[in-house]
Formats: sequence, structure tokens, C-alpha cells
Amino acid sequence: MARFVLSLVCLTVFCAQSLAYSVPTPDITLISPQGIRFAVPSNPGITLVAYHYNIGTPLYNVAAGQYNFDVNSASGGYWVHENKDISVAGRTVYYWVLVVYNGGGYTLTEQSWTDADGSSGGDKPTPECSSYPCMAGCDMSVKPCNGLIFEDTFDTFNLDVWEHEITAGGGGNWEFQYYTNNRSNSYVRDSTLFLKPTLTSDKYDEGFITSGTLDLWGASPADLCTGNAYSGCQRSGAPTNAINPVQSARIRTVHSFAFKYGRVEVVAKMPTGDWLWPAIWLLPKRNSYGGWPASGEIDMVESRGNLNLVDENGVNVGVNQMGSTMHWGPFWPQNGWPKTHSTKNLPTGQTFGMDFHKYELEWTSDGLKFYVDDELILDVDPGTNGFWELGEFEKSNPGIANPWVGSSSKVVPFDQDFYIILNVAVGGTNYFSDSLTNTPYAKPWLNSSPTALSDFWNAKDQWYPTWNPDVNNGEDAAMQIKSVRVWAI
Repeated sequence: MARFVLSLVCLTVFCAQSLAYSVPTPDITLISPQGIRFAVPSNPGITLVAYHYNIGTPLYNVAAGQYNFDVNSASGGYWVHENKDISVAGRTVYYWVLVVYNGGGYTLTEQSWTDADGSSGGDKPTPECSSYPCMAGCDMSVKPCNGLIFEDTFDTFNLDVWEHEITAGGGGNWEFQYYTNNRSNSYVRDSTLFLKPTLTSDKYDEGFITSGTLDLWGASPADLCTGNAYSGCQRSGAPTNAINPVQSARIRTVHSFAFKYGRVEVVAKMPTGDWLWPAIWLLPKRNSYGGWPASGEIDMVESRGNLNLVDENGVNVGVNQMGSTMHWGPFWPQNGWPKTHSTKNLPTGQTFGMDFHKYELEWTSDGLKFYVDDELILDVDPGTNGFWELGEFEKSNPGIANPWVGSSSKVVPFDQDFYIILNVAVGGTNYFSDSLTNTPYAKPWLNSSPTALSDFWNAKDQWYPTWNPDVNNGEDAAMQIKSVRVWAI
């Protein structure tokens, strides 16, 4: 990162400064969501501008800074340097500038700048320890110097961090819930976040499900529909085409926090109740390699709320089991997820809905590892040639285009910023296979049925009692989250 050799050479060669040029004070601004920008106005005689700066620690005379950059060309009338890898808001920047003008070196030294909303911290502040990475002299054993870059322990429900999704689209799975921003479905109590599904008829009435119109388009930035795909913003009910009969919550950090590589820890309790589908997962912020699944998906935790749901081998695949999965491939349906999927079952008589468990993801440039209560359950190392070779996509599709060609990353497409999602879905025509056996009653819909949603609703008297709506405020059916933390790696 440091590139100050040329600047110091310029100083020794052009040590005599004349009055022909005076270095202007640069224009300094913050970059959203983080970073800093320096800009010196262009002048026909300038051939180089070098910026040297510290964050929080004075920089005397022409000493090398923590950050040292030479700018060799102007852009838009300015000699601009941007650094988006540091957090500067509220902190003092100490800097000096070198300008090579008509063959001579000119400096502006011992300068400082502070964000207008921050505090200068005095003439000679102690090393700052307010954001990662911290400077020498900080206690590296405490946050954020220990790498903790995100933490929510849900003392409050911070809606500047968590954005509600508002949609009935169901992500292509034709799920039976719609997502909304309602304190019946998402709330904080006793330092715990609850994501709890309720019946749509609790808000409207039962007749609405088969004859009303659910309009989620919204009218202000806070309540706009977030997903129009799959009729996600408006649906009308009919006797054989019910409106989504469950109201639930899905929240995300897409506009507040995203990261690349790190260790994620979530302490959570899964919901109990038939056909509930909770998830703790990550999606790419920008889809750098194209639409799903080309840009990847990381599912830390998925589970099914049923107490007595077994597969064809007699294995309980309900709330006794959780799974971790990665989705990746050039396009749908070319998806290599079976090669990056694992499940864990608890001993008979225990479920993931009885107690809180710790779920972790360790994500580096070499691979991804998934843990439950410190037990490694999935270790994904794609190998030297990455996920393209691991997926063997050309075997079934000769000549298929590789969306990740040219990338030097071993873990592409998992080499970009991802954000966090927490949600509780219900049913759908994908995750609950028709081959599964539920007791004491059978699955009330077929995934291939055009009336799957209505079939599910018509069986309410079977599945709704398993949610225990009249016990503990119905919170057995809620996913409960004690904390979400992310450490930089």
C-alpha cells in the first residue's frame, strides 16, 4: 500500500522551493459508506501530487505516514486520491502534500482535517482505537481492535441497520408467506430479536384470503415493495388461488453493512411449527458475476419447523436438523449446491427449537467453513481451479460459458461483498419435498399443484395448532436471535 519512495526522492531533488507555486489546501471529503477523498485543483505545470497521512496520530514535517500515495495524472480538473478501505468519520486526519510543479517540489506540511460531525481530539491525541484496524498502542484484545466489525445484541431494534423486505414474491419458491414491516412479526424484547409468523387473517379476515387484494406497492420510501418478481407487490385472492395466508418478516443489511471475508457468529433458536422455514444467510451486494446463482449465495442455517418430518431413509429432517449450503453456478438450473451442502441432527429428543445454538461461518480467500456450537459441519475448499472445475458444468453442458473466467480468486464468486439476511418463510414448492413423510398428518399440498397455496390454507386446522399460537405469545413459532457478530479476517 505504501508508495512514498518517489515522493521523498522528489523532495531531495527539488529541495529549493521558490515563490512560483504555493500548494493549495486540498479539498477533503468523506466517501460513503466509508473512506476519504483528497483533491488538489489542476494546474498546467503539475506533474505529480503525493498525499501522506495518518488517522488520529500527528504527522510531523515530511515523515512517512500510515498511508502514502502518488497521483500521476489529473481527472476532472483535480489531482484526486481516494481510499475506501479506511473508516474516517469523526476522526482527525493529519497530512502533508507534495506537488511537483514545473520541475520543482513544493510541500504543504503539518496539516490536519476533521470531519465536521466529529471531534479533533486535541493537538496531540493518543492513538485512536475506535475502528478496525486499530493503530499501535490500542488494546488489540477488545472490540473493535480484535477485528469485530459488526455487532448487534438487540438491546433495541435498530432500523438503520436492519431493513425490512416487503414482498409476497417468495424468492421463486412460491412460498406461502408475505413479508412486511409489522411489530407483530418483528420485534425486540429482553435483548432478543423475534421474527414471528402470524396469520394474514389476523390483520384482515378469513374472507380476504380468497377474495381480497393484497397491495404492497407502498407510497413512501419506508414502505415501498422491495420485490416485484413472482407477483410480489400485488395479489388478488380467489377460491382456488388464495392470497398468502401467512404474514412474516425478512430483514437485511444490504444498505448498512456488507463485507468480504470474515467470521460470522449468530446465536439463535429455530422456530417450532409445521412447515416453518427459518434461514440465516448471505447474498452478494452487487451480483458481480450476474444473476443467481452466478454471484453465489451462502446459507449459514436453514431448518424446517416440523417435529415429526422424516425422509425416505427415516431421518428426521424437521427441527431436529439444520443445514448449511452454498449456491453457485453459471445460471439456473446449473447450480453446484449438492457439492457444498451438509446437515446436522441433534440426538433424539432434542431440537434446534429448544435452546439457543451458536452458528458460525469462517470465510477466507481459501474457502469457507461452517460450524454449529464449535463443531465443523461443512468445510468447502474448491481447490486450485475453483468452483468452475468443482462444479463440472462442462460435462453436462459442453461449451457452456464460465461467468468467473479471468478472476484470479480461488473462491470466486465468493470474493465480493455479501450482506446478511434473517427471515422466517413458510411452505413453498421447493424446500419441503413431496417425498417427505409428516405425522400425524400428511403434507397438505403437492409442489406441482397449481393450487398448492390454497391447499395449504385449507389445511390450517392441521398445521396451525403446531405453532402453539396460544402459548408464550406464539413465540415457539418465532426464530429468536440473541446476537449477530462479524469479525474481519
